[in-house]
Amino acid sequence: MGLEENAVIHFLRKLDAAPFLVNYQGTQYKIGEGEPTFTVNINKELDIKDLMTSTSLALGEAYMRGDLTIEGDLYEALAHFMGQMDRFSTDTTKLKKLIFTSASRKNQEKEVTSHYDIGNDFYRLWLDDTLNYSCAYFENEDDTLYDAQVHKTDRILKKLYLKPGMELLDIGCGWGFLLIEAAKKYGVKGTGITLSHEQEDAFNERIKKEGLSDLLCVKRMDYRDLPQLSHKFDRIVSVGMVEHVGRENYDKFLTCADEVLKPGGLFLLHFISALKEHPGDPWIKKYIFPGGMVPSLREMESAAADHRFYTLDVESLRRHYNRTLRCWNANFQAHKDEVRKMFDEQFVRMWELYLCACAATFYNGIIDLHQILWSKGVNNDLPMTRWY
Repeated sequence: MGLEENAVIHFLRKLDAAPFLVNYQGTQYKIGEGEPTFTVNINKELDIKDLMTSTSLALGEAYMRGDLTIEGDLYEALAHFMGQMDRFSTDTTKLKKLIFTSASRKNQEKEVTSHYDIGNDFYRLWLDDTLNYSCAYFENEDDTLYDAQVHKTDRILKKLYLKPGMELLDIGCGWGFLLIEAAKKYGVKGTGITLSHEQEDAFNERIKKEGLSDLLCVKRMDYRDLPQLSHKFDRIVSVGMVEHVGRENYDKFLTCADEVLKPGGLFLLHFISALKEHPGDPWIKKYIFPGGMVPSLREMESAAADHRFYTLDVESLRRHYNRTLRCWNANFQAHKDEVRKMFDEQFVRMWELYLCACAATFYNGIIDLHQILWSKGVNNDLPMTRWY
C-alpha cells in the first residue's frame, strides 16, 4: 500500500503549478508552493498504471464514481490541472481503439446521436431559450446567456451579408435557431441538415410554431449526401459540426460544401479549433463526444485553399466560449436534481466535469473557437471594410 500511495502522490506532484492539498489514505499532502486553493480527496485507491495510461481517463472516471472529490470550486481546480495537460500521460498505443474510431457513415451517425439524442428535455434544462448549443458572443458585460446567443447568431448572419430571397444551408443545424432568425430577419430560404432525430423533431416543431414552413426545412442527412440534393445555395453556415467529421474527412467535407455553393457564395465555418493537430482527449472521447476531433486552424485553412475558398475573415471567440460554458454549468447546477432523476448520480458528475473541464481548456488556450468566412472564388461585390 505504501509503495502505491507514494507512486500516486509522486505522480500528482508533477502538477504543482499552483498549491493544492491531497487527502489520500489517511494522510494529507501539500503539492506546490503557497496557500492551497482547493483539496483533492482520493476516497478510493488509484491505480498508478491507469494514471500512466491516461491521466485524464483515470482521474475523470474516479471523479464520476465519487472515488475522487474536490473541496472548493471544481472549475478553478480543473483550470489548474488543464493548464498542465502537457504533464499528463497518454499511451496512444493502448488507447488506439478509443482515440481513433471509424469515420464510416454508420459509426459517425452512432457517435453523433449518442450525444445529441440524449433528449430534448435534458438540453432544455440548462441551455437558454434559443437552444443554441455552441459558443455565445457576449457583446456587453451584463449580457445574459440568452442575449449572448442572440448576439452570436446576429453576428454570424451579418457576416454572411444576407439578402431577401437568398438560400442558406446550415450544415449541422442543431435545433434551428439560426435559420429561424435568418428567415425572420432577412427573408431568406433555409435548409438545415442534422443526424439527430431529436433535433430534427424539435426543429420541425419550431418551424410550424413560427409559421415558416414556406421558407425553412430540415433534413436528417449526412453531409456527404449534400451533392445528391442537386441544388445550389447562396450561403453556407456550419456551427460546431466539423468537429464530428474526423481529420481524414476534412477535404471531403469541404468538397461537399463546394459542390452545393454558388460561385462567389460565402461559407462561414464556426468550430472548436486547436493551435496544433492533436488526436483528442481519451476521457472526452469515451464519455462525451465519441469520435470527436478538434481541427487546427491551419489545417482547415490549408484544406480550404485546395477548393479556392478565399479567406475574408478569421475571428477567435475563445474567451466567449469559456464564459458560455460557465453559464451552462451554472444552469446545470441549478437543475442537478432534475438531471439526477432523469439519469443517475454518475451521469450528473460526468456532465459537470465535462462542462467545467471544457471551460478550463478554453481558459488555458488548449482549445480555441474560430469563425472563418470564406468566399468561393473571388467575390469583388462585398464591402471592402469589415462591418464591425
